[in-house]
Amino acid sequence: MNRATQTLVAPSLSTRLETERLVLRPARSSDVGRFRQALRENATHLRPWSAAPAPGEDPASLTSVSRTILRDRTEWRAGQTFALLVFTRADECVVGRVALGGVHRGAFQNAYLGYWIDSKHQLRGLMTEAVIAATAFAFARAKLHRVQAAVTPANRASQRVLEKAGYRQEGLAQRYLCIAGRWDDHLLYAMTVEEWSSRAT
Repeated sequence: MNRATQTLVAPSLSTRLETERLVLRPARSSDVGRFRQALRENATHLRPWSAAPAPGEDPASLTSVSRTILRDRTEWRAGQTFALLVFTRADECVVGRVALGGVHRGAFQNAYLGYWIDSKHQLRGLMTEAVIAATAFAFARAKLHRVQAAVTPANRASQRVLEKAGYRQEGLAQRYLCIAGRWDDHLLYAMTVEEWSSRAT
C-alpha cells in the first residue's frame, strides 16, 4: 500500500523530537508564557518575514498566543498542521517554532514548511538542526511524500537553512505570498521522501 492510498492517523500530541541541542514538541497551554515572551522579544526580528496581522491585533498578546496554541493542537489532531515549539535542551527556553502546515493527503501527500528562530540564537546551526528533525518527522511519522518551503530572495539566512538541510531549489514564484503587507516573490524549495531516504543512507 503506498502513501497515497494508506489510511493515516495523526501522530500523537505527546510527540517529542530530540536532537543534540534541542527538543521539539507540540505546544501546550502551559507554554503560553514562554511562547509569548519569545514572540515579544522577536517582534522586530520577525516582522519583515511574517504576514501582517489584522488591524488592532497583537500576535504576542495573551489572547492571540492562547488561540494559536489551541488552533495548533486542534489542527494537529485533524492531521492538518504539525506545529512544534523549539526548546533548548539546556534550559528549556523557547527559541523558535517549526510548522508543517497545509497538509494535503490523497495524491499529493505534501506539507508546507515554515520556521523561525530567536534572534539571539542565530548563526549557531540550531534552525538547521530543528528543520532536519521536523523533516525526519514529516517522512517517518507523518508519512508525507513531499515537504516544500518558500523563502523571499532577500532572506539568505533562511535559504542557507534549507540548503544545509538538503532541500533543493525549484524556482521563483512571483508575488507568491503577502508578507509584511506586500506581495513578495519567493524562492521555492522542496524535498521528497526518496531524496530524504537517499540523503540518510
